[in-house]
Amino acid sequence: MTRFSDAARTATAALRELFAETPLQRNDHLSARYGAEIFLKREDLSPVRSYKLRGAFNAMRKVRATRPEQREFICASAGNHAQGVAFACRHFGVHGTIFMPVTTPQQKIDKTRIFGGDAVRIELTGDYFDQTLAAAQSFCTQKGAHFLSPFDDPDVIEGQASVAVELLDQLGRAPDLVILPVGGGGLASGVTGFLREVSPSTGFRFVEPLGGASLTAALRDGMPVKLPRVNSFVDGAAVARVGAANFAMLDWVSQDHVLLAPEDRICVTMLEMLNVEGIVLEPAGALSVDVLPELADQIRGKSVVCITSGGNFDFERLPEVKERAQRYAGLKKYFILRMPQRPGALREFLNMLGPNDDITRFEYLKKSARNFGSVLIGIETKDAGHFRQFTDRMDAAGLAFRDITADEALSEFLI
Repeated sequence: MTRFSDAARTATAALRELFAETPLQRNDHLSARYGAEIFLKREDLSPVRSYKLRGAFNAMRKVRATRPEQREFICASAGNHAQGVAFACRHFGVHGTIFMPVTTPQQKIDKTRIFGGDAVRIELTGDYFDQTLAAAQSFCTQKGAHFLSPFDDPDVIEGQASVAVELLDQLGRAPDLVILPVGGGGLASGVTGFLREVSPSTGFRFVEPLGGASLTAALRDGMPVKLPRVNSFVDGAAVARVGAANFAMLDWVSQDHVLLAPEDRICVTMLEMLNVEGIVLEPAGALSVDVLPELADQIRGKSVVCITSGGNFDFERLPEVKERAQRYAGLKKYFILRMPQRPGALREFLNMLGPNDDITRFEYLKKSARNFGSVLIGIETKDAGHFRQFTDRMDAAGLAFRDITADEALSEFLI
């Protein structure tokens, strides 16, 4: 029986006909901050700006090798997997039908078309991914095509393991620690499957978005389980259930080694990587870097590889990312307050603000009584500590107010 590590090396060699290895770069900024050797494995610099091309290529390669008559491939994806499948279809000269939710951003649809050209057809169906997936699988059965799973497939896992083959060869030695983002588990199972065979001294940490912790749930219950609700912000890792094949390769993981990244904190990391390093990362691509502060005591003096898994970021989302980052950092807050309806009341309120406080939103919601009105106000400041002084002034003035910044339901409805 072929060892997993040997199969991963074969897959890596085959990939070279498609694209060169992605860079492994020592990051001086992060290394200095944490007193460690921090390397970034730049999967955001692959031809489709994510690692997903690796698994799609390998799975398609192996199908074509055993069933050369198979020329029809199907997948369901709202992003990176779709682009990887499209690229691979064009390379192999086969046809792909790619099912995407109706709500998929036009930028992702256009990129998939560019990568696939005449080799792919895009079907927009379903408001939610589960609906899209069901339609794709039904169509696949009707057509007698091959369904390419984004992660729950041994050949896809084997292809994603090529990331580990490359980083080990590039580093020239075993890293002390590899930090892996987790969605469905394809990348994590592939990388750990290879390194546990050839580099048993290497440790691992896994990172999931707080609103999509499917590996955490599976480790808790001893089997893959479907999350009742998933926050879709980290779209590259927002998966409701970790793959069965993936969990079979990850069931050894300690729950203590799986970290959860709040979605708003990820935004802080994305902005820092953009502003300081000039590196564009999508939310899932920033996960491995985002948890470095939590691991600071554990990584000092060690060699650490963070896999930046993707950079397909739509810059139309930048205002949202900045907003969420400011809220997480405590530099922006939203309040609902009762404003007296009398001359001079607004001026008195404005005098409560400090010299570095800026009103970014001011909206009357309703007049709750003849003499009062309910106001939604957004305030941005340069020092999070200023908000304590501001709320103390409102308390002293007898103003009734409520901080709704962390109230997810109200924030989503009003902001």
